[in-house]
Amino acid sequence: MKNRIALLAAAIVPLAACTVGPAFKPPRPETPASFTAMPVPEHNVQITSAPADEGAWWARFRDPELNALIANAGAGNFDMRTAALRIAEAREQLAVAEADRYPTLGGNLSYTRQRFSTTTPQGRLFNGVGKLGGSTLMVPNFPNPYDQFQLGFDASWEPDLFGRVRRNIEAADADTQASVEDSHDVLVSLDSEIARNYIDLRSAQLKLTISRADLAVDRDILLLAQQRRQAGLTTEIDVHNAAAQATATEALIPQLEREIEVDINQLSLLLGRSPGALQTELAAEKPIPPLPPEIAVGLPGDIVRRRPDIRAAEARLHSATARIGVATAELFPQLTLSAQFGTQSEQFPGLFEWASRFFNVGPTLQLPIFEGGKLRATVQLNDVREQEAAVTYAKTVVGAVHDVQNALITLQNEEQRHASLDATVNESRIAFDLARDRYSAGVTGFLDVLDADRSFEQNESSLADSTAALSTDAVALFKALGGGWQQPDEVEIRTGDIR
Repeated sequence: MKNRIALLAAAIVPLAACTVGPAFKPPRPETPASFTAMPVPEHNVQITSAPADEGAWWARFRDPELNALIANAGAGNFDMRTAALRIAEAREQLAVAEADRYPTLGGNLSYTRQRFSTTTPQGRLFNGVGKLGGSTLMVPNFPNPYDQFQLGFDASWEPDLFGRVRRNIEAADADTQASVEDSHDVLVSLDSEIARNYIDLRSAQLKLTISRADLAVDRDILLLAQQRRQAGLTTEIDVHNAAAQATATEALIPQLEREIEVDINQLSLLLGRSPGALQTELAAEKPIPPLPPEIAVGLPGDIVRRRPDIRAAEARLHSATARIGVATAELFPQLTLSAQFGTQSEQFPGLFEWASRFFNVGPTLQLPIFEGGKLRATVQLNDVREQEAAVTYAKTVVGAVHDVQNALITLQNEEQRHASLDATVNESRIAFDLARDRYSAGVTGFLDVLDADRSFEQNESSLADSTAALSTDAVALFKALGGGWQQPDEVEIRTGDIR
């Protein structure tokens, strides 16, 4: 018996070291040497090729309220909680895969009472033998019906001869890593979404303040037109035009107030809180977070290791490659070592007698002979899936480079627009002041004042939108760069106890 076991072990050990299927090699995608959208020296924000900031990029806006919102976002956000649960699910799947490398052991205790039919040949045979038990012949007694008690244990182990289990564990581990990277991607999106909504809120508050100030000016012009009409220096047309301008400006206020409420509620939703939960802390007007003076973007090749969506795509490519090995191993023989032992008796106390013992031990070798092409088709299926994952990875890398490039272009073009709008607002303010003074002196007509007023208000609103767009574009650039998730155990810290 010992010799047989030794011989079997000697045959198993070399095979157990064999792993079929392709070994995964991390891809090396081709990326441009640098981003083509380089900064113009007179721009307010300087774009540099220094390594991008992987920390809390939102702190660069120097807004404590924004920092607090992002710091408190993870634990209540539903997407983050879902991402954390998916990590836990993937880790349990990995534990299931790892369990296949170990033997299994089970126990059983059973009782049955059985009766053979006496109307069948087998039943008549056993029943006839049982009746002979009372004769002088030495024959076994087969009572019908009879009891049987059994106490047993069974064990089995499948040596991983061709690496099927190892490849399955490798695939499950890569799936777990993909889930972790997905959670990082959710975190990056969550942080940028909070920042964008926060900027929208401050922009709406700024525009509401501007509209209220414009309404006060429009009412002053209306009063001036009414006074000049009473003095006989103008017509009713000027009074009605002035009133129409005032009511048009007044009509903007409810819309902006609605935008403010919606932005606050959206931020509450992102934090997983009820509507109006942030009303007290966000209702007061505060400036739009200023544009950081400098943003380091690094090189295109850097984002391959920094962006979590690329890292997740690589992990899924790894998993797909490993599953080719799982499918390939199914083409080879599978060896199972099994053993069963225990006791059986017609009486319960007899279970503990030495004579009641039973056992069986031995290997089982299963060799696939004909499966209708199923196994080889499964290998080909997984090979196609691996190619698909490779294409997805390449697409994700190229898309990431485009994201950064487009964000750079958008930010720099908005800077040019903002500079022009700032000059336009200054000129419009001067033109309006001159038109109003000349109208008060009776030198010019009311239409000049009205046109100058409308132009000034529109340009002032456009400048506020551009100011918000600059900060929003910077947020889009930070998101495209993929930073903000690299703090140690960031997902666990931001989600807390979700169970």
